[in-house]
Amino acid sequence: MRGKWGYLLLHPPTQTYRKTFSVGDSKFSRQYIYKYTARKPSMTTHRNPPFRAEHLGSLLRPKEFLEKRAAFEKKVLSQEDTTKAEDEAITKVVNVQTEVGFRAVSDGEYRRAVFWGTFFEELEGMTEIRNPSMDIFRPYVPDIAGFIEKGHKPGQSCLCTGKIRHKGESTLVGQFEFLKTLIPKERWGDIKLTMIAPPWYHMRYKDGLAFPKDVYADDEEYFWDIAQAFRVELDILYAAGVRNIQIDDPNFAYFCSEKMLAGWAEDKSNTKTPDELLDAYIKCYNDCIANHSSKMHFGLHICRGNFMGSRHFSEGGYDRIATKLFQTLNVATYYLEYDTPRAGGFEPLLHLPSHKNVILGVITSKFPELEDKEEMKERIFAAADVMAKGASQTRDEALTRIGVSPQCGFASHEEGNLLGWEDMKNKLKLVRSIADDIWPEEP
Repeated sequence: MRGKWGYLLLHPPTQTYRKTFSVGDSKFSRQYIYKYTARKPSMTTHRNPPFRAEHLGSLLRPKEFLEKRAAFEKKVLSQEDTTKAEDEAITKVVNVQTEVGFRAVSDGEYRRAVFWGTFFEELEGMTEIRNPSMDIFRPYVPDIAGFIEKGHKPGQSCLCTGKIRHKGESTLVGQFEFLKTLIPKERWGDIKLTMIAPPWYHMRYKDGLAFPKDVYADDEEYFWDIAQAFRVELDILYAAGVRNIQIDDPNFAYFCSEKMLAGWAEDKSNTKTPDELLDAYIKCYNDCIANHSSKMHFGLHICRGNFMGSRHFSEGGYDRIATKLFQTLNVATYYLEYDTPRAGGFEPLLHLPSHKNVILGVITSKFPELEDKEEMKERIFAAADVMAKGASQTRDEALTRIGVSPQCGFASHEEGNLLGWEDMKNKLKLVRSIADDIWPEEP
C-alpha cells in the first residue's frame, strides 16, 4: 500500500474528519482511516498510584445515612439536608480509610445509588428509561440473565436516542472537589475516582438496538462519539486535579463466561463474534483515554457482578481475553478478582507486559469471614511467580508491579453486601496488613 492514502491507513492521525475517502474502487469512512490514535502508550510502569494496599471504590454506607437517603426518596428530606448527610458520611468514611492506611481514598461512591453513577444519563443523546421492556435485552448476558433467573427485570437502563455529545458539565467533578477539602493538597493526586465503562450501555442490548440506525450507521460511529464525550469529561476532571481513575467494567468478565458465549452463538441476530466485539470495546477504551493516558493513572477493574445480597453474575477465568486485554488495552493497572475459583487461576498473568501492574483481589468483599493472612500472601507470591515467568523477571521484580485489594467494592449498590461496618473495616485492615508484610514501608 503506497502513497498518501496508504500512509494514512497505516499511520492514522489523531485528528478526525467526517468525510469519506476513496482509494481505487474502495471507500473508507473516517472510522477506518482514523480508527486508532497515533500516540504511543507509555512503557513506563506507573506507581503511586497504584498503591500496595487498594480498595475498589464503593464502601458500605452507614445505617443513619441510608435512612436519610430513604427519607429524601420519599420527599420528606430536602436536597440541602441530604447533601449535608452525604458530606458527613463521606467525611466519616474518608477518616476510616486514612486511619487504616489507604492512600487512594474514595468517597465510597456515597453520592451515587449504584456504582455507574449518572455519566451516561447526563449526555446529550442518551435517555434514561424506567422499567424497560425485556424485549430489548440479550437474555443470555449475565446481568440480564440474573434478573430473569430471579423473576425480576431491570428497573432502569439508558438508551441512545440521538447524537451523543458531552454538555460541558461533569457529574463527577463535584464528588472530587469535596474530597479535596478532606485530603492534604499534596495528596489530591492520590484520590481515586471511579468511572463507568465506556461501552456500558451496549452489550446488554440486542444487536442493533443500542442506538437508532438513522443516528449511527454502526457500532464504530457510536463508540467514537462516546469516546469524544469521555474525553471531554476527562478534560474537566484533569483540570480539577484528578490524576487517578479506576474504570469499572463487568462486561469484560462476560467474555469469559461459557454460558454467555453459548447464548451468543445461538443468537443468530448477532452480526459480530465475541472476539470482534472485544476488539471494538478495547478500541473504544483506547480512544477514550488517548489524550490523557500519559498524564493520568488509568486502572481497569473487571467485575463478575456485585449485586444486592452479595450476588455475582458471571464465572470464568481470564484465559479467553488475557492476551488482548493485557497487551492491547492502554491502561496502566488491572484490578482483578481472585477471591474464588470462579475467577480461574493465575496463568493468564503470563501475558501481562512487564510495564503493567496488577492489583490482586484475593480478599472477598461479599462476606464477613476473614481470610487467612499467610494463605493470601502465598497466593500473591504464586501470582508473582507466574508474572515473573511471563516477563522474564525474578519474583522480587514481579512483586514491584503488584498490590492487594478486596475483589470488588463493598456496596456497588447502596444497600451493600452481606457484611457489617466493622466487618468492612476488618477487611481493609487485613489488606493493609498483607501489604505491609510483603512491601514494608510502602503505601
